[in-house]
Amino acid sequence: MKFKLLIADDEKNIREGLAASLEMDGYKTVCVADGEEAWKHFCKGDIDLVITDLRMPGMDGGELMRRILAENPGFPVVVLTGHGTVENAVNAMREGAWDFLTKPVNLDRLSLLVKRALDNRELIMRHREMEAELERSRLSNTMIGKSPGMRKVLDMIGQAAPTRASILITGESGVGKELVADAIHELSPRKGKPLVKVNCSALSSNLLESELFGHEKGAFTGAVSRRRGRFELANGGTLFLDEIGEIEQSIQIKLLRVLQEREFERVGGEETVETDVRLVAATNKDLKAEIEKGNFREDLYFRLNVVSIAVPPLRERKEDIPVMAASFLKEFSAENGKAIDGIHEKVYSRLSSYDWPGNIRELRNCIESAVVMCRKNLITTEDLPPFLQSAGDDDWVRVPLTISLEESEKLIIRAAINHYKGNKSKAAEVLGIGRKTLHRKLSDGGGQEIVTI
Repeated sequence: MKFKLLIADDEKNIREGLAASLEMDGYKTVCVADGEEAWKHFCKGDIDLVITDLRMPGMDGGELMRRILAENPGFPVVVLTGHGTVENAVNAMREGAWDFLTKPVNLDRLSLLVKRALDNRELIMRHREMEAELERSRLSNTMIGKSPGMRKVLDMIGQAAPTRASILITGESGVGKELVADAIHELSPRKGKPLVKVNCSALSSNLLESELFGHEKGAFTGAVSRRRGRFELANGGTLFLDEIGEIEQSIQIKLLRVLQEREFERVGGEETVETDVRLVAATNKDLKAEIEKGNFREDLYFRLNVVSIAVPPLRERKEDIPVMAASFLKEFSAENGKAIDGIHEKVYSRLSSYDWPGNIRELRNCIESAVVMCRKNLITTEDLPPFLQSAGDDDWVRVPLTISLEESEKLIIRAAINHYKGNKSKAAEVLGIGRKTLHRKLSDGGGQEIVTI
């Protein structure tokens, strides 16, 4: 992306000199002599950063800046000032200017300042795009994720949700199986009816039986009144049984009968209760292996597994990490009353390099921790939990300041080749040079050791 900068200064030599310097850095520039003309150009909507003198005839730089920030909060505006008006520049900073420079302008400092401002703007814009994607996902009742694995899951949800078929959701702990169940219910004709959830691993066999089917008064010690079970409470809606692989054989038999005949008796009761429930179950176990061990009934497995949805682990869908991280950032920033604009690129590198054995649950906890520890308006690597502080550094390189530009090129080229495991064609492609050019730049040999950070 080639950024476009607007330079406003009533002194022709200054604005043209700044433009020439910035164009050498690869930017497009537009030069104007006063604030009114600058405002007209800005309103066209294709400007990425504004550099303005404070003192200009007509609309001055301060008024130009206030108009820009009123319409576009956080937009990068750099103000220029003479030595005698530094106080005015400080006031401009208080009103929202990105930074200020005194005349005569130090071009190296200007170059660095502009780069930082545009890097920050790009991060904020990327974060806003992610938030827009999250909003679109919410409005369309879909889950977050555009990876091939998640697209397949979403397609299956869309196909299966409108039916009456039982659904078995499989996947590691923390991948979001409950979110899949939520989406199935929301996209089904049963939306608006109860969605009742039971964690089967959290209850003993006796308690689970009562929880599912209810009990009559006096059915056991402590049963002081009749209690309706989850199958009754979910009548007309959806019943989600999480960790279905943990239930004992005695409960499996009763569950099979409900699926086959759509009726049951409460614990300690004789009355037959009919139920119209759509069953969705989930497990992190291999139920076929459990069947081989004698721990799970094969006939119940086939009843549950009419439609099978396998949710991939996070390590297999790392392209979904940025938008999920942005979602959690928005959630936890609001919860903790913090104004955090986005996440630094290097943080995304760390997040993508980690395999996430705890899956989405672990990522969520990581972002919550980073929000709590963040002291600025951007999540950086310093805010991450210790186990991520040094992860994912193989795509960064430290170049000593004591070497020539030619030698620094060699360091970067060698680092790219190492990163892509010796694939010189890939390294050349990423660096934007031809393979022959890559070989020519390395042909002298020598160079200094690459130090990754």
